[in-house]
Amino acid sequence: MTAGGSSLCPLDEEYRLTLYPEPGASSDGALYGASTRAVHAGLPDFEQGAPLLGGPVFAAPFHLRGAKDAHEFGYGRDANPTWSALESALGTLEGGTSLVFASGMAAVAAVLFTVLKPGDKLVAVGDGYPGVRFIATERLAPTGVEVQFVSTDTEEICAAAEGARLVWIETPSNPRLDVCDIAAIAAAAHKAGALVAVDNTLATPLGQQCLALGADIAMMSGTKTLCGHSDVLLGVVSTRDGELVDALKRWRSQSGSVVGAFEAWLAHRSLATLALRLERSSAGALAVADALRGKGIEVFHPSDHAASSQMLHHGCLVGFVLESETRAQEVLARCSLVAEATSFGGVHATAERRERWGTDDVPAGFIRYSAGIEDPEDLVADLLQAL
Repeated sequence: MTAGGSSLCPLDEEYRLTLYPEPGASSDGALYGASTRAVHAGLPDFEQGAPLLGGPVFAAPFHLRGAKDAHEFGYGRDANPTWSALESALGTLEGGTSLVFASGMAAVAAVLFTVLKPGDKLVAVGDGYPGVRFIATERLAPTGVEVQFVSTDTEEICAAAEGARLVWIETPSNPRLDVCDIAAIAAAAHKAGALVAVDNTLATPLGQQCLALGADIAMMSGTKTLCGHSDVLLGVVSTRDGELVDALKRWRSQSGSVVGAFEAWLAHRSLATLALRLERSSAGALAVADALRGKGIEVFHPSDHAASSQMLHHGCLVGFVLESETRAQEVLARCSLVAEATSFGGVHATAERRERWGTDDVPAGFIRYSAGIEDPEDLVADLLQAL
């Protein structure tokens, strides 16, 4: 496996050309853009009188005569037609094979417990999703997995890759929004014999193509921007490694970390607006960041880092620091458009004083702000009046 380029990273041509056979290819031979792929991904050919997106399939057992592999669908913990449609769509966007799980945490656990065994070394960023740290320290380390936490810094991660089985990065990191170079890390890790997993929750595959950049695994919490309406728990793991796909499927079935048919259907429905939502929320977050900088407030945003050139969209998050816990809570209370919530990536603006959880190394007055799809100028005005 070779590392990808370092710019905006469209899907590899071999994957994009297989997504739409001849009838679906544009007449001039050009490849479809991101929004077009998101709208049409995983859908059947148009059929007279049929819905554009069929309804969810609710089933525990399916009729299965004869051998256990006589049909793809036999039991609802192993496969479901609604999952399959969503996984096909996500694979289209990721440039690989995608599997869905009951939550982002379930997707994290599937990768870590499938890839790692006692005696292996895990290198993981210490300033990313806390769930990775919890599993690493509370579940993996006691079984004999060596765990090393590093900063979201390209050189530090590359240096730590020697002897590792898995290098887990999150870029942009959360909540400090640091950025590292996926392609450079993948090249160094592969030279050291390690796999690379990227938590791509914030950017999504429309903002950053992790597999094309050389990562072996792309993971997302679909709960956030991917589904984008604050009403679904979902996790996604994507890879081009067929053996790993089979292993992850076995883990999903054995652990029971399966997504419901209705949640999978909601996620597939939401993909059609992903490009629009991501573009608008990214614009809102950047507008908020620029406005806060203009007030002399310390701001954290992916655009602060040179490595962010690998992203087409920076995502919905911006962090900023106020002088105290009290001041931060007062400002949040004065915002009219912002709900206080611990998630992000929804159509509504949300924010929280992140230090309240005790899981991140941030000041007491650090606010993690998630821009929704409101008009950016309204978000800016609302926050400035609150300040």
